[in-house]
This record gives sequence, structure tokens and C-alpha cells, in this order.
Amino acid sequence: MKKYITTASLLMLSLVSSAALAKVSPQEADKLGKTLTPLGAEMAANAAGTIPAWSGGLTSKNSTKSKDSGRPENPFSQDKPLFEITRANFDDYKANLSAGQIAMFEKYADYKMPIYKTRRTAAYSNELYDVVKKNATTAELVQSGNGVENFETTIPFPIAQNGSEVIWNHITRFRGGTAKRFTTTIPVQSNGSFVPVKMNDQLVWPEFLKGGRDAKKDNNILFYYLSQITAPARLTGTALLVHETMDQVKEARKAWVYNSGQRRVRRAPNVAYDGPGQGTDGLRASDNYDMYNGAPDRYNWKLVGKQELYIPYNSYNLLDTTAKYDDVIQKGHLNTDYLRYELHRVWQVEATLKEGSRHIYAKRTFFIDEDTWGASVIDQYDGRGQLWKLSEAHNIQFYDVDTPWMVAETLYDIDSGRYLVTGLSNEEPTFMIWGEKVKRKDFSTSALRRLGR
Repeated sequence: MKKYITTASLLMLSLVSSAALAKVSPQEADKLGKTLTPLGAEMAANAAGTIPAWSGGLTSKNSTKSKDSGRPENPFSQDKPLFEITRANFDDYKANLSAGQIAMFEKYADYKMPIYKTRRTAAYSNELYDVVKKNATTAELVQSGNGVENFETTIPFPIAQNGSEVIWNHITRFRGGTAKRFTTTIPVQSNGSFVPVKMNDQLVWPEFLKGGRDAKKDNNILFYYLSQITAPARLTGTALLVHETMDQVKEARKAWVYNSGQRRVRRAPNVAYDGPGQGTDGLRASDNYDMYNGAPDRYNWKLVGKQELYIPYNSYNLLDTTAKYDDVIQKGHLNTDYLRYELHRVWQVEATLKEGSRHIYAKRTFFIDEDTWGASVIDQYDGRGQLWKLSEAHNIQFYDVDTPWMVAETLYDIDSGRYLVTGLSNEEPTFMIWGEKVKRKDFSTSALRRLGR
């Protein structure tokens, strides 16, 4: 009994300590919207003036409404590059490049980064800012950082104090509440050849379902996700359903796949960690999707600090519908004429594989944009400690719906010269549909079976 009481007391102290690290005082939270942006980034410009002060971002209230909210017009179409980083001069910029980005210059003679004026366009709605400020004083890490509780909708830790809190901000960042996408995933071989894989997917947070969140049915649910491959013919009809749980140690992600060849729905426990991603020709692990997703329990998360890095930003050129995939895809890497890089402050977080855990990546270095909490660049290392892959997120501000998100993400296998680009839409008649009203039953296994047919 004494031993039990002692153990319980230690557990209670541990929980109290964790909560103290997670929550901030109302006085600290009052910095949000003052010296910090409403999402927790530094409001001020950097000392050199190369990163401007945040002045509210690009929003539905201060921009011209797009004809198509899913494919907004480029508000910076007249911008020209300030300069380019190339193999010839990248040594001069190493302090603002990741190891993976440097490796791309060393591998490809034609690789370049067009550097543009930094524009801090990221913004949410005022209603969400209120939610985030409340989260700052209530959200808690649980299960040794493997779950979060006492928060609503998005960004539990706007004033982050450790690596786990930073990565949870990325995992929970706002992506429109409910969104449907029509995109193309392209695995590119080392000789530049490719076969596009077309798919549509839909994502919804329980708060945005018809009827809203149900305390019982949506308990421990972060979001619902449904995807279907529509081309090529050999993959057509393959569909995936995911009920993403907040605490995946307590309750593992629920995933089901409909296999068009077998014509049946089955559980898919390998849709997690380093299980192979669908339609990616083996280039992507499951948790590479959306730069990083899923349970963080296999890694130790160390917050290194903040630095300035050249990252993809305001990548509206990648929405160009006059471009064909043959124009955008090149041998070794995307056509850099369609890319835009800017200097931004990022959080650096190192994830190292825990002893006894298994994953194809022994270490990952995350560079997470301070304005959006989205992972913008990730360097991934193999079991020997050698740099292996580089991920980059090409973000824009969907200003019509006050949502920052990607228009493409790339995953470069630096060893083999192959790479994967996900989310392209240049040849798709429709890209994004926001705000579509859906029901919980639309994300059931019965719905998955109907979708497969």
C-alpha cells in the first residue's frame, strides 16, 4: 500500500509538472496579438530588416476576393526575385539553409533557389485567434507528450516551450475546418520519367461536421479523412479512410482501406509510422504525408531554438493552370522557375529515434514556420546517421478562407535521385472546395465501401 501511494504521488507530481510546462498564465497569453502574433510568432521585424514585422497577414477582409477560392489569384505576380542561390554561390548562404537544401546544390548543377521579398501573409480568422489564446492557458501534454487535452480545434501551444509542443502545433494546425481536394501525386524516377497518380481527398474536423462535435462519438478524434485514387487504371478505386486520434498511444489511429481488386474493406494498421504510402512507388512513409503526421511516441523531441531559413513561401506560381505537369516536373527536382523562396524565422526541432523503437528514419530535423506552425523543411537521416531525404512544403495563404496550407509538398531521395511531389493541381479543373457540409456517416466504413464501388 505504501509503495502504491508513493507511485501515485510521483505520478501526480509528474502530471502537475507537465501541466505547468504546457499551460501559460493569462498574463503570458496576453502577449498574443501584442508583442507576439495571435498564433505566437514574433510580431517584430528581424534586426536586419530582411524579415518584416507581421501586420495582420493576407485575409478575407483586406484582399480582393478570388473568382475561385480554391485556386486564389497570385497577389504578388509582379514580384521579381531579389537574387538566386545556385551551386556557384550557395556557400555564401549556408547559415540560412538546411543540410538537405545544401545537399541539393551539391548534387544538381542546375538546382537553384529564387529568393523573393519576404511577405508574412499567414492569418487565421479572429474567431480562431480567440480559440488559440484560450488554448494557451488550458492545453496540456499527456502521455509524456504523446497526446494533448483541454484544447479546442487548433494550435494548443501558441507560446511553445519544448519540442513536443511545437510538433503538436504542426499536427493540429488549422486546414480550413472542412476541405476537399482534387490533386495529383507524382513519383519521379531518376531519369525524370513519371506516371501521375490522380486522387481526391476530404478532411474534416469534428467541430465542422453537421451538428458539430459529439462529446461521445468524437472523443479523442482530431479529424476524419477520406481519399480515393482515380488514376491510373491499375490503382483506380483504391480508397482510404482514417479516423485520426489525438492520443494514438491510448487509442491507435483507426484506418481502413478499400482494395478495388479484392472488392472489400479491411483494417489497415500499417497506415502509420513508416508504413508505405499509397500511390507513391515506395518513396513516402505514411508519416511523411502533410510533411509529418501521426503519433509522436517513437521519437524524442528536442527544441533546438529559432533561426532564419530560406523556405518555400507564397508559392502561387505552382497553381498556374497554363502549366502542364511536364513543365513543372524535371529530372532530379521540380522546375525551379515555378518556385518561390523567402527568408522566414523557423523553429528548429530535432527528432531522434527512441531506444528500442523502429523507424526508417533514425533522425529528423524539422524547420517549422513561426507564422503558421507548419513544417516547411525537414531533413531525414537513415539508420547510419547519413542524410537521406529532404522534404519541403510549398505553402500559400488561401486568403479567401483565412487558411495557410500547401499547394504541393516535395520529398527528395538524395541518394537515388528519385523524388515525390504531392498535391499538384495544374491540370485539374478543380483544386480545392472549402466548407462543404458533411456528416459523420460520410466517414464510415459503409461510406468507404460505397466510394470504392
